[in-house]
Amino acid sequence: MQRFIDYLVVFAMSMFKFIFGCVGGAVRGFSYLETVLITVLGMMTSVVIFTFFGIAIRKWFYSNFRKKRKIFSKNSRRIVKIWRKYGIIGVAFLTPILFSPIAGTLIAVSFGEDKKRIFFHMFWSAILWAAILSYITTQFDIDSARELKNYFFK
Repeated sequence: MQRFIDYLVVFAMSMFKFIFGCVGGAVRGFSYLETVLITVLGMMTSVVIFTFFGIAIRKWFYSNFRKKRKIFSKNSRRIVKIWRKYGIIGVAFLTPILFSPIAGTLIAVSFGEDKKRIFFHMFWSAILWAAILSYITTQFDIDSARELKNYFFK
């Protein structure tokens, strides 16, 4: 039962911030393959949810929680610049390391990208980054969150 809960925690972490899934898998002692699979599944779950319901969720969030919203903020200009220069491929490539799976998907949906293209590009990006980041995190042989904290915040 504890192992199942660990899988769910890593899955949920990777739905919101991709790198947390890779680190969480290593902290919980998952194998390289387990970490890659669960992290990819977590990210792709976010991609599916926010591809189909992203615009509605964004409208609801802004209408209930954000009253004054700048249209041309520094962040939105940077996103438009990335989109114009690299398109869905660039956003998908940067999503696991720069954006969250939710933000990357909302960016693609907001620019009107085709759902199949979003799934395809987010999927290869998730596999690529999960393979790289899971390899790095599992090679540290991290046994506890305390070791991880000591390693990064000494």
